[in-house]
Amino acid sequence: MARARVVFALSLGLLTSSSVSQSKPTAEERTARYFDSVRKQPNLLLAFLREMPKGGDLHNHLGGSVYAESLIDFAAADGLCVDRTSSILIAPPCDGSCDRFTSKPAVRCAYGDHALYNSMVDAWSMRNWNPGEGSGHDHFFATFDKSSLARVTHRADEIAEAATRAAQDHLQLLELMHTADGLEAAELGSKIGWNDHLPELRERLLAGGLRDIARSTRKKLDEDESKVRSQLNCGTAQPSPGCAVTVRYLYQVLRGLAPEAVFAQTVLGFELASSDPRFLGLNLVQPEDWYIPMRDFELHMQMLDYLHGVYPKVHISLHAGELAFGLVPPEGLRFHIRDSIERGHAERIGQGVDIMNERDPIGLLRRMAQQGVLVEVCLTSNDLILGVRGDDHPLPIYVRYGVPVSLATDDEGVLRSDLTHEFLRAAETYDFLSYRDLKRMVRLSLEHSFLPGASLWSHTKAFRRGNLCTGTGDEPSSAACQKLLARSERARLQWKLEGELADFEKNY
Repeated sequence: MARARVVFALSLGLLTSSSVSQSKPTAEERTARYFDSVRKQPNLLLAFLREMPKGGDLHNHLGGSVYAESLIDFAAADGLCVDRTSSILIAPPCDGSCDRFTSKPAVRCAYGDHALYNSMVDAWSMRNWNPGEGSGHDHFFATFDKSSLARVTHRADEIAEAATRAAQDHLQLLELMHTADGLEAAELGSKIGWNDHLPELRERLLAGGLRDIARSTRKKLDEDESKVRSQLNCGTAQPSPGCAVTVRYLYQVLRGLAPEAVFAQTVLGFELASSDPRFLGLNLVQPEDWYIPMRDFELHMQMLDYLHGVYPKVHISLHAGELAFGLVPPEGLRFHIRDSIERGHAERIGQGVDIMNERDPIGLLRRMAQQGVLVEVCLTSNDLILGVRGDDHPLPIYVRYGVPVSLATDDEGVLRSDLTHEFLRAAETYDFLSYRDLKRMVRLSLEHSFLPGASLWSHTKAFRRGNLCTGTGDEPSSAACQKLLARSERARLQWKLEGELADFEKNY
């Protein structure tokens, strides 16, 4: 009898231990509970999100990624002048004095003139802009022309700053949109002229020097990246955190140019993405509502449809639906996202703000979910440029219909933001977004990046791994996992992200 009581007690102890073990929350569950406890406390929420690993920023324009203060430094170093009234940069010679009554002082004068300095920062960014001062859309796009001269000889500095800020945001990947040839391809296109027989026009471009432009573009990027590595001390005993961020590029086509220039740039983008692994694909940029992008939208889709057939492995992401009701006539809102997917072969959509104005929006949402077309959501950009925010923004609808989404910065320097604050805005605006939802967006950013190689995940609905790689340690769990990580850049970054997420969640 005594022995029976001992056995019963041991069994009860085992059951109790098992129950306690089963009820013990996971690290993810503890982290989610902490997130819920601070989501109404902005400062604590910001600290939490600052440290959270964020995967990839898939929608980031290099030309808009740099803060105005850095551009002032670039312009001063190059001896540029500035129009005191408009803040437009001008080539030297400048006025010989820094007197406040001079109309064209040297930029370096701003270091001793706080009024001039502040006016330049405000003119080159969205700082201190408010709706009473006119259109946010127009102010935003005007910043680029005003400060463009500061960027000409400072591409390496821009890349270094973007990588450094990405590291501060705990990113693993940065896909930068970059017109890396300057405007050489566009100039060649203008020289050769327009021909609506696209195969013939492509051959004329290639024979006329486009391949040489591709070679010189790759060489220039080699030089810029070498400067970046030197500037960030990469490969030394004390590298900058930015060295750990994988930086890749999407060739940026300026769709506001004439058709011959747009086609030449688009061909160059396909050529670069086919010959240089640093270029993962291409995108068409500049305001969607401008006259030429609206007039030539169908022609641009025709160009992409043809070139996709010539270069079927090249990835395409397209700005589409960066529009709001009233910005263009209603008929201009009804087809850009759909046509970008169906005819432009877009695997990702940048912005996608006007989705509910499209023809059959629910059918389009379901198609995007089925095909896995990710939307690069830029909340701060959509608010300041289009005035679309909160319940008017389609982010909740995309999530409801299972369309993959990731958060992105767009032009973080001009917008005075970073990816951490994009996550903060999302968490504060949309109560339905849980920690697991944000974590899913982070994972989706790498899953839908244009990095080459197989995925770490066998199933991305629930993010289940295959049998090759398990665990989150520093070392792969098997020889098969090692082989996967060795041959797949995508899987390597996903493995790195999972390790950083696990370390992050251990804090809670």
